[in-house]
Amino acid sequence: GGGMAGAELAGVPAVRIDGDGVFKYVLLRVRGAGATHKDVVRGHGWAEYHADLFERTAEELARHGLSCECLGGGRLAHRPEERKIHVYGYSVGFGRADHAVTTEKLKAEYPDYEITWADEGY
Repeated sequence: GGGMAGAELAGVPAVRIDGDGVFKYVLLRVRGAGATHKDVVRGHGWAEYHADLFERTAEELARHGLSCECLGGGRLAHRPEERKIHVYGYSVGFGRADHAVTTEKLKAEYPDYEITWADEGY
């Protein structure tokens, strides 16, 4: 039923990124049954292309009956020793994510970090 999909959606982590380094990220809109959705951030150094992040996440979500679309991408520079994350850049294939949205998600996940973003840079 619909409640199950809601629970599945609630169980999807809002942020899943590498703990250190500079890497590509995507902003994804995850959909459950009906109109419910949730935007999530995924960023990993293993991804050569933004599409790699999107496809891997889509496969994981599909196993839980959820789908996703990519709202855009960029890069993250995560410096844990300085407690800083910088959000910038864009994805050639998906366009630029709304870095302000990404920043809000990261702030919720890393409340003691200084998180900044810029629209310039690749």
